[in-house]
Amino acid sequence: MEKITNESFHKRDKENYLQTFRRYPLVLERGEGCFVWDVEGNKYLDVLAGIAVNNVGHSHPTVVKAIQDQAAKLVHISNFYLSKPQVELTEKLAEISEMDRVFFGNSGAEAVEGAIKLARKYAFKNGRGGTIISMEKSFHGRTLATIATGKEKMQHGFGPIPHGFKKVPFNDFDALKAEITEEVAGIIIEPIQGEGGINPVEIEYVKQVRTLCDEHNMSLIFDEIQCGMGRTGKWFAKEHYGVEPDIMTSAKGLGGGVPIGAFMAKEKTASAIDFGDHGTTFGGNPLVCASALATISVIEEEDLLENATEMGEWFKEAIEAENLPGYKRFKGKGLMIGLEFDFETKPLVAKMMEHNVLANATADNILRIVPPLNIGYKELQILIDVIKLSIKSLKNN
Repeated sequence: MEKITNESFHKRDKENYLQTFRRYPLVLERGEGCFVWDVEGNKYLDVLAGIAVNNVGHSHPTVVKAIQDQAAKLVHISNFYLSKPQVELTEKLAEISEMDRVFFGNSGAEAVEGAIKLARKYAFKNGRGGTIISMEKSFHGRTLATIATGKEKMQHGFGPIPHGFKKVPFNDFDALKAEITEEVAGIIIEPIQGEGGINPVEIEYVKQVRTLCDEHNMSLIFDEIQCGMGRTGKWFAKEHYGVEPDIMTSAKGLGGGVPIGAFMAKEKTASAIDFGDHGTTFGGNPLVCASALATISVIEEEDLLENATEMGEWFKEAIEAENLPGYKRFKGKGLMIGLEFDFETKPLVAKMMEHNVLANATADNILRIVPPLNIGYKELQILIDVIKLSIKSLKNN
């Protein structure tokens, strides 16, 4: 019998799986709270949380029970019919988002696709064109339309790229205003850019953008796929800015780990959609909605918005007191954190993994930290100690 090792599973993976991921040499088998274990029994502190997905940690008993109970009753029915969990989740999301209408899909990219379609349909009904303006360094997904909004390197080899998309520098209002014509349907912004390096939007900029959209009857879209669902210490990052979008997307932390996405809209914009304009087979099925409802209840009942704020502030003070070699600045809000260094951070992430902490590098020199929202002081201190140890080890090599 073949010995069960990380290496043996990776060898099997390479036989059949489409090789599009440069995976780390681990095979994770189970998780609990902020920790995961590989198939060899090694324990790791997980501060990546499935890329800001596992907001209530791994295998939270409330979420596990909700999934088990719902799976025993009804998993999938299609959207020809209605289910109790979908109705309840729609109501809850409308409440916490202060949006009027909700549509469920299966992923963040699918949510953005729906948001783009809605913005274009609203523009069409109001005599405008369908161009969508996005920000440089943004990331909105991996479908053809969503890569058209993002980095050019993600478009290479997939042409022709869909037309009707433009990019402007982030937080540069003059550059944005110069692109506004009757052809523009909407503007899409991440209130805090994730893949781009944990870059918050400037408050005056986003207020100007809101006014610009109002003046031209364009849709303002907030992509809250990574920064939403409590990640920044608020249900949605828009609450930090006091600006309401016309359309907003959500995914990642929404479902507690199951695949679910959503786009939400104000009634004015949502009213542009007619029967048959959009659809989904799996989106919003009873299982994923039950998991999302349980996840939201955990965030509420365990005061995880407050914890995200408190832990984020404590971590910022603690990490900046360390005077880490090469450290430049702290970026982000709550537990959506980027530590900027004057060196590439991929080797740092690899070294941290050797010391049993899982994190992520983005935008070349940013260490991305997006742990479960129920992380505590003890776990964050482990993280700080491992960052210090890993940097020291790299400097000595």
